[in-house]
Amino acid sequence: MVGPSRPQIVLFGSSIVQMSFGHGGWGAILSEVYARKADIILRGYYGWNSTRALEVVDKVFPKDAAVQPSLVVVYFGGNDSMGPHPSGLGPHVPLPEYVDNMKKIAFHLQSLSDSTRIIFLSCPPVDEAKVRQNQSPYLSEVIRTNELCKTYSDACVELCKELGLQVVDLFSTLQKVDDWETVCFTDGIHLSAQGSKLVAAEILKVVKEAEWRPSLHWKSMPTEFSEDSPYDLVSADGKTTLNSSEWTYFWEEQWE
Repeated sequence: MVGPSRPQIVLFGSSIVQMSFGHGGWGAILSEVYARKADIILRGYYGWNSTRALEVVDKVFPKDAAVQPSLVVVYFGGNDSMGPHPSGLGPHVPLPEYVDNMKKIAFHLQSLSDSTRIIFLSCPPVDEAKVRQNQSPYLSEVIRTNELCKTYSDACVELCKELGLQVVDLFSTLQKVDDWETVCFTDGIHLSAQGSKLVAAEILKVVKEAEWRPSLHWKSMPTEFSEDSPYDLVSADGKTTLNSSEWTYFWEEQWE
């Protein structure tokens, strides 16, 4: 453990989480926004469903950990919502079981500490034509439809309302963009840089508007080692220094 200790924001989910630090991903965006304020910790597992996540949630988030996360962003549902395979194998999880799994994951996270906050991300849409086009010769047919995605997304949103949890409705959010199928995805399933910007913006909006105490919005959090120093860059007058600890001009986008 390196110091000083910072609040932890954990991203827990399947491939959309695992890949969130690449392709201009939303995890990388959050890391930039929270630099010097919180540690963004990645716990993403490609191909996983909510059943597999529930099997290890107590190992990823042990109740006896010395430090508990301040925020956990959870995404499972895309793989759960795939059509069932005739063999009974594969990632499909029946809808009632998916809802029960997500509820148990939420309960476990809530038990970690009184100050651990949770945001669920619901199942996003897919570009069905691209999914069919990209069928792998190494895999059985992958059945992903927006009808299934919406069913699982709606169930996740409804569960969050029931439990009083914050949620980002990815199914609706991503479809607000013109030509969303090509703009928001790289392969019809996984997020492009533009898709990730939309996800990051929605997460930051939720954090900003949530009535959490203490606030986890980046502008409300202290910046590490932000005191003035004679070793800062010298200003144009040649007599003083400029404190750069709050500068964000180098961001590709100025985030709220």
